[in-house]
Amino acid sequence: MDLKQYLTEQCARIDAALERFLPRETELPHSLHKAMRYSVFAGGKRVRPILLLAACQAVGGDSERAVPAACAMEMIHTYSLIHDDLPAMDDDDFRRGNPTNHKVFGEAIAILVGDALLTEAFKLVSDSRYAAGCQPSARLAVIHEIATCAGSYGMVGGQVVDMESEGREGIDLPTVQYIHTHKTGALIKASVVAGALLGDADAAKLAAISRYGEAAGLAFQIADDILDIEGTTEQIGKDAGSDEARGKATYPAAIGLSAAKEEAQAMMDEAMRALEIFGSEADPLREIAAYIVKRKN
Repeated sequence: MDLKQYLTEQCARIDAALERFLPRETELPHSLHKAMRYSVFAGGKRVRPILLLAACQAVGGDSERAVPAACAMEMIHTYSLIHDDLPAMDDDDFRRGNPTNHKVFGEAIAILVGDALLTEAFKLVSDSRYAAGCQPSARLAVIHEIATCAGSYGMVGGQVVDMESEGREGIDLPTVQYIHTHKTGALIKASVVAGALLGDADAAKLAAISRYGEAAGLAFQIADDILDIEGTTEQIGKDAGSDEARGKATYPAAIGLSAAKEEAQAMMDEAMRALEIFGSEADPLREIAAYIVKRKN
């Protein structure tokens, strides 16, 4: 398959849906809605929502019914980036090559934008208007999966351990693994599991998709660690080398750059093995796993 064309098409599909679902700048409060749209449409790759749609397709589902949940996942991801960039956390000036939300709209609005996007995500995924063809039990399972992976047992928990580990010497590999599998991996796993649930996956397919998500999620963050060392500021959209400068707990810091590359490849291979029960319908998931490790931005 032509991955570049696939990603372009799915990105456009997600962006068109986000345009429909997000509050418009003309609606009060104008400043909040403008700031929400500023970060959502700042040029993200839409990896998580695309994975959600691809997982739905892989288990034989109609991906159109998964579009609202895919958009909700992007809203949650964007909120996490806005809060991650705040002075109280990473204090970043740029994200995706643009000034961070708090640099444009101020810290208070940036905090509230994150709050609004997280809440809007759950409003969207629970909206009965978009429930055609979805079993109530599947929708409830999706909401539970996303909430679990976004909260203290997932992304937020990983962020806390990441902050507490910053600047500390001798951070061991299990701690780095915890940070990566929770801060980044959890939402990637939630994306594919949600897609599979909305596609009415049976137990075997759901388990395989879940294993894929865990491996691909870890590979994604290890690849980010490597990019921070080998990429340029223009490629990654923020200051290159910022992880090392802040003393972040990363795979290269824990086991070295060469071993980190080997681990990223091993996680990609594991993700591929998890998909062996699927045929060509899972090719987008396979191609995305390879892209995650080889990407340059």
